[in-house]
Amino acid sequence: MAGKLKLYYFDGRGKMESIRWLLAAAGVEFEEEFLETREQYEKLLQGGSLLFQQVPMVEIDGMKMVQTRAILSYIAAKYNLYGKDLKERALIDMYVGGTDDLMGFILMFPFLSAEDKEKQRAVIVQKATSRYFPAYEKVLKDHGQDFLVGNNFSWADVHLLEAILMVEEKKSDVLSGFPQLQAFKARISSIPTIKKFLEPGSQRKPVPDDKYVETVRRVLHMYYDIKAN
Repeated sequence: MAGKLKLYYFDGRGKMESIRWLLAAAGVEFEEEFLETREQYEKLLQGGSLLFQQVPMVEIDGMKMVQTRAILSYIAAKYNLYGKDLKERALIDMYVGGTDDLMGFILMFPFLSAEDKEKQRAVIVQKATSRYFPAYEKVLKDHGQDFLVGNNFSWADVHLLEAILMVEEKKSDVLSGFPQLQAFKARISSIPTIKKFLEPGSQRKPVPDDKYVETVRRVLHMYYDIKAN
């Protein structure tokens, strides 16, 4: 019997968090090895585990997979969260791509200066409320179904809920003008596997703190300052 999936990353969100979300949504258990020292990272490099010399890395089905999008696509397909045909898969890819664009404004937020964080917070809220959330609000309203694609729970739904919660951490009432997304958030959050992941004690990571930032900088030798978008 194959062992549990194993994730190699830092003890924090970053690019691995969407992988944790998707595995949790599928009800799949996984183990994690947290990178805390430069030596751990170099050991993975020297052992040939990191094809492009970067994490996240996931051990799954005898593979050592890198590249976040490839990992997510594989998991979605393996656990039937990738639509029933090519058209649905294309729509899921399109919606996930849009959500990724929004998440990109949030990913480097913890590494910004205090001044840049306030500027970036405004950018995140502006992009969410003027570009991304209106698009998903329209999709849900137009087809009148519970989920984004094919009226079945998919990777697109998981990814959008993750993004919604991330933006709400920047502005708690950000969904006030989006009734479809409010209902969507409630529906997806009540799915048993998602509900379990949202409960205290799960493998979901908290908002990145200074310890997380310092660890990432030390392990990856990030000696430069990140600039706001």
